[in-house]
Amino acid sequence: MTADSVNPLETAVSWLFVPASRPDRFAKAAASSADAVIIDLEDAVAAGDKATARDHLRAAWPRDADVPVAVRVNGPRTAEFADDLAACRTLSPAAVVLPKTESAAQVREAAAASGVRVLPLIETARGLVNLDGITAEPASVRLLFGSIDLALDLGVSDDRALDTARADLVRWSAANGRPAPVDGVTTAVRDADAVTRAAARARAWGFGGKLCIHPAQLPHVRAAFAPTEDELNWARRVLDAGHDAATTVDGEMIDRPVVERARRILHQVEPAARHATS
Repeated sequence: MTADSVNPLETAVSWLFVPASRPDRFAKAAASSADAVIIDLEDAVAAGDKATARDHLRAAWPRDADVPVAVRVNGPRTAEFADDLAACRTLSPAAVVLPKTESAAQVREAAAASGVRVLPLIETARGLVNLDGITAEPASVRLLFGSIDLALDLGVSDDRALDTARADLVRWSAANGRPAPVDGVTTAVRDADAVTRAAARARAWGFGGKLCIHPAQLPHVRAAFAPTEDELNWARRVLDAGHDAATTVDGEMIDRPVVERARRILHQVEPAARHATS
């Protein structure tokens, strides 16, 4: 990569899971509108089908995919962990998704055994309290949020009880210079409003994307994370106003943080805007 290039996993907004037990869906998922695909050897595969799923992974790997394809392996404490990582070493996916990540050491182990970097999936209380080390680990690419498993681990039933955990993921990602984390799945597959609300809420909390379990969710996630026309117009007015002297736009004082926020909004649709404050 050049100095200006970006790992596509760092900017991916819509992430689509596909079961490793369904090789007929691998290429379809890669050709969907998802920004990234995760082939799942863990929750989506029955306990007795793990070895067969790995065989499917090797036989039907989408080598010509135009989007990054990662593999969610089984957890570090499972009997399948080593075999999953060995399979990944032969395939060289874009990254390994490590479920129930609870330490930087686990991230290093997964990276060393698979030969690729790791997307830590934070879904336990222990993972939360060790976020600093996990996020700072060089082998980590970007944090993913396992909200459903975390709710089970914490014994909560209201998703709002996880908001402090969301804040933790956003905080430690920013503190360690990592991309904004990716929010967990919405299980209401066909409820477009539920997906849209959840994605909009995740964006407001500082997340940069969302995990999806069905292709029908992808456009709603992408739309929720995209800047609105009002936001784009505001950002253009801020940048057009300049920042060499004190000024106001829409009654708001314009200083460097405001200019930077405008630049980031506009950069999502107008990449040249990244030079506007340089």
